[in-house]
Amino acid sequence: MNLQLIRNATLLLDYAGYHILIDPYFSPKHTLPSYTGKSPNPLVDLPLSTDDILRGVQLVIVSHLHSDHFDKVAHELVPKNLPLLCQPGNEQTIREKGFLDVMPITEPATVGGITITRTDGHHGAGEVESKMGKVSGFVFQAQGEPTLYWAGDTLFCAEVQTAIQTFNPDLIVTHSSGATWPDDQGQRSLIVMDAAQTVAVCQFAPSARVIATHMEALDHGTVTRSDLRVAAIQAGISNTRLLIPANGERINF
Repeated sequence: MNLQLIRNATLLLDYAGYHILIDPYFSPKHTLPSYTGKSPNPLVDLPLSTDDILRGVQLVIVSHLHSDHFDKVAHELVPKNLPLLCQPGNEQTIREKGFLDVMPITEPATVGGITITRTDGHHGAGEVESKMGKVSGFVFQAQGEPTLYWAGDTLFCAEVQTAIQTFNPDLIVTHSSGATWPDDQGQRSLIVMDAAQTVAVCQFAPSARVIATHMEALDHGTVTRSDLRVAAIQAGISNTRLLIPANGERINF
């Protein structure tokens, strides 16, 4: 298995013979509005050209329809005939963008020799979660490959704990920027994991390796890679247990 962080939540995954693109977010640096007033988004450019990212892709997975996970540039550039997996309720919107082979994951799905299972999460709490809407993670299983749990845009919550207990993953991909969103009174609260919650995942799944992503790409993030590494060291979590890849970095397992 091979995993490459592109930027934010966008990943390239080589798994059981499939080259998989996850949550394509292709907008150039500073071409989208700010979430906080600090800076236009995204904060950084892609580390590769979109042609290089899309080369050889056989399957696309979209966790939810927020623009930092499936943006207008991706709508235009991702080949419309590629099979695309998504969460239930998003399929019609994706089809309306011209995609021809869209499959919502309700029950575990088999693609080649890969079993892909959708998991739940909480993209914030209370009023803020109602603004964020439904999100998904996915578990990948295949003979001869590590079990991978990509948690998606979620806090560390009971549903994440259940997924870890159910699937006993070898690898867990977290979204760890500590991004926040305001409620109607302007009070901002977490919508993805921060450093403390990412450390808690490592502690809850001591036999798994955790790969922290979705960092230093958007202006509503509150946790840097350095912040997370310091928190991990303070908790006694080694660099080999918690991986914090740079944009463009490829990790072989």
